[in-house]
Amino acid sequence: MKITKAVLICMVVVIPVALGAFYYGRMAEPHRSPKAFHENEAHGAGKGHKQGEHEKREDDHDSHEFPESETHEDEAHILLSDGQIRALGIALAKAGPGSLERVLTLPGEIILNDDRVALVTPYVSGYVREIRKRQGDSVNRGEVMAVLESRELAEAASAYLAARERRALAEKTFHREASLWEKKITPEQDYLESKMALSAARIEVRSARQKLMALGFSGVSVDNLSEEKDASLTRYEVVSPLKGQVLMKNLSLGQMVERTAAVYQVADMDTVWVRINLLQGQLPYLKKGMDVQIRVDDATPRARARMTFIGPLVGKETRTAEGRAILSNPDGQWRPGLFVTAEIGTGKENIPLFIPKKAVQTLGGKPVVFVPAEGGFEASPVAMGRSDGIHVEIISGLSQGDLYVVDGAFELKAAVMTDSMDNHAGHGH
Repeated sequence: MKITKAVLICMVVVIPVALGAFYYGRMAEPHRSPKAFHENEAHGAGKGHKQGEHEKREDDHDSHEFPESETHEDEAHILLSDGQIRALGIALAKAGPGSLERVLTLPGEIILNDDRVALVTPYVSGYVREIRKRQGDSVNRGEVMAVLESRELAEAASAYLAARERRALAEKTFHREASLWEKKITPEQDYLESKMALSAARIEVRSARQKLMALGFSGVSVDNLSEEKDASLTRYEVVSPLKGQVLMKNLSLGQMVERTAAVYQVADMDTVWVRINLLQGQLPYLKKGMDVQIRVDDATPRARARMTFIGPLVGKETRTAEGRAILSNPDGQWRPGLFVTAEIGTGKENIPLFIPKKAVQTLGGKPVVFVPAEGGFEASPVAMGRSDGIHVEIISGLSQGDLYVVDGAFELKAAVMTDSMDNHAGHGH
């Protein structure tokens, strides 16, 4: 039997298309809702033409494998089967009243803890002989940071040693004169003059000792001066007054520094301060001891601080008062100079209607909440009010007792967006 060219074309084109249509129809049947499926089986073919029309509508409605959305001007309608709802993890809740934490969000800046900052001055003028600590180095309290050669120190140390020698001589003279006067060998006048000289020598030693201690020497160091025969009287050690980190070094080898020059700045960075600008209308809600949450941005974890100071004055131009919170900084991550956001909870406030913030999504630039609708869900526009970061007040768009999607709202939004892109692609946009 001869096969014409037209017959071959029909076999190649028409048969695969028919088979594909049959396969697609069979694959789409399980996506009909269980209720519709059982109704069809119960009624059978006795319904005749009407039953066939009903099956066709059901097939048209449920033949898509993925959620179907119908986007109108202000809402998106998503058709889902029970299985799809379970797969997306969608859960409903009732809208109702609650209480929001009243939170003040304020700008702030990390600054040094002024109680733990020291400017290191040498107290004597001299030339820089050694530099042991540089910017960024850690330092302990009492640790030597630099060494100076100071003529001023040598003069003070010499004066102290000379005063000690004169005191020793005056003590010997006094004991001798006291012994002779008791034996009636010398007059009382000599005894009294030796006693007065001893008192003057003791005052001179005490004065010279206090001068050395004012220059930074400890009492032990001063007492050891006379015992260290070979010690240099010009050597002056610049020591750190506290444990911390060197923030600034202002000296070089061979440089002449004056007694009032700040050659180092040392800071204990284990704690820092947060300087916060407080608006005059916020001051009635704030008090010392409040907890303050500090963050750099939404992506960084929050740190807990404590309000320690609220300024008594309000600036004439800024109309703000200065607030200060102390923040633990053991790892050094809060660097002075960082701009931060401070959040201060000032109490709870009753709200007539609020929902979790995660239930609110954005479609077309507008906030929406997904609510149950026929065969699935639809996006309902809402107007929001106050928020504490976890819950948000709903001003309009929901009423008390209304059901809304509390879990799975993001997945529904994704389904709407995906369907919208598919529709645009299909129309050649």
